[in-house]
Amino acid sequence: MNARTTRTLAAALSLTAALAISGCSSDSGTASGDAPKLTVSGGYMPEPVNDQMAGAFMVIKNDSKTADKLTGAASPLSDDLQVHETKDQKMQQVQSMDVPANGELKLARGGNHIMFMGLKNTPKVGDKVTVELRFEKSGPVKVELDVKERTYKAPTSTDGTAH
Repeated sequence: MNARTTRTLAAALSLTAALAISGCSSDSGTASGDAPKLTVSGGYMPEPVNDQMAGAFMVIKNDSKTADKLTGAASPLSDDLQVHETKDQKMQQVQSMDVPANGELKLARGGNHIMFMGLKNTPKVGDKVTVELRFEKSGPVKVELDVKERTYKAPTSTDGTAH
């Protein structure tokens, strides 16, 4: 190989490496300005009756043009957190829930929620429970849930939906 061929080959390899590296940092085809922007409000957990299970409720708002999905949750309170939906008055575990673009996912009593199974302890009213929500596209979001009275009902808006 002559010097010119070596320089051309080195330039081609450098270009290939640069393209490969930039490809690794892409956001699955989503421009960074279009990534989901998620915020959580109104998070709470009614005081559990025992250490068997507890529910968590909140509103996850997406202020972007890109839809996302809630795919799971983790907490020091339990090793088994499940995403549950309620249909026809029956609760069932699901793999994910949609968080629509420019919309929100409401997790509320009698509807969709996060279920804690096998609690490591039983939190009391006034305690805070940390939860990390996991999403398909967004990074994890940490939330502190207020432990409320068992009969607590979240405030509702004028259209009757929970906050």
